[in-house]
Amino acid sequence: MNKANVSNDSQVNINKAIWLVLIFLIIAAAGLLYAKWFPYYQKGITASNTHSIGDSILGDSLGGSPSFQMAWDYALTYFQSVWKAAVLGILLGSLLQVLIPTQWLLKVLGKTSFGSTAVGGLASMPGMMCTCCAAPMAVGLRKKNASVGAALAFWIGNPAINPATLVFMTFVLSWKFTVIRIVFGLILTFGVSYLANRFANDTKPIDIDELVKVDATENGGFISKWFKSLGTMILYIVPAYFLSVFILGAARVWLFPQLSDTAAHGILAIILFAIGGMLFVIPTAAEIPIIQTFLSLGVGTGPAAALLLTLPSISLPSLIMVSTSFPKKVLLFVMVAVVVIGIASGLVGMLLL
Repeated sequence: MNKANVSNDSQVNINKAIWLVLIFLIIAAAGLLYAKWFPYYQKGITASNTHSIGDSILGDSLGGSPSFQMAWDYALTYFQSVWKAAVLGILLGSLLQVLIPTQWLLKVLGKTSFGSTAVGGLASMPGMMCTCCAAPMAVGLRKKNASVGAALAFWIGNPAINPATLVFMTFVLSWKFTVIRIVFGLILTFGVSYLANRFANDTKPIDIDELVKVDATENGGFISKWFKSLGTMILYIVPAYFLSVFILGAARVWLFPQLSDTAAHGILAIILFAIGGMLFVIPTAAEIPIIQTFLSLGVGTGPAAALLLTLPSISLPSLIMVSTSFPKKVLLFVMVAVVVIGIASGLVGMLLL
């Protein structure tokens, strides 16, 4: 009789977990359909017909002097572009912590193996978020004790191997840019994320049963737990997000300086643009019109190819957003890796494009 009761309780828990996961997937699919999938379908048609997806968010010039107005204008334009996805990212990041069963998630994403990293990277592809909008979900994964490699692959994979961006890029730039993005995007998403496990302090095996017991003993129902998770995310993520975007809006004239015709095609420009692209923040796919505009202004294909990887992959705001969820050594490694891969991409672009 006791065994039967245990069996019934176990089945009830499994059924409950399945329903919770289904609810999360439905909310995620509905949100992505509204904020990402349908708008990108329309943008794909536009890109195929006009070979453009709009103007550069940086404008049509390089150089200048930073100002409050410049910062305000950029921040306003940026948030008008990303607010839907940003709200969705925070919503999903908080719901992930209360709807996805810890035991299920850790069995798939809790290991430091390449398998968990691969699953994290593959799971990122339907999201197609920019680095800042994906950051709250990476934070949510880490709060559920997903491994560093898996959470990084999900965070970086959203912008780096975004299928929609690859389609836009092929129509607007060329298939060569797309191939470079795919090759180095895969290295960044899966290779760098997997190697980052070695810089983490939590590489010891995870006691899944113990974590499940801890979750079970937490007080409060679903609503109170979700509000707590949501409130914590908003409190620690949103203010830093707004402030850092505002500062970068003014600093963009230093990150992407005016260069002479000779310098704009050289290795120094590749290095400068790789570093600037790693720090700067853009909406999803905004690197395409930025690169298109820079090429029209005489910037070489090398620096343009460097931006191809560094602009979307990470940014100073997104690094700040995840700074408490990853060891500092890991984030430093990722920053250096993005710049190095961006330089490699630039050198390939200088030779092949």
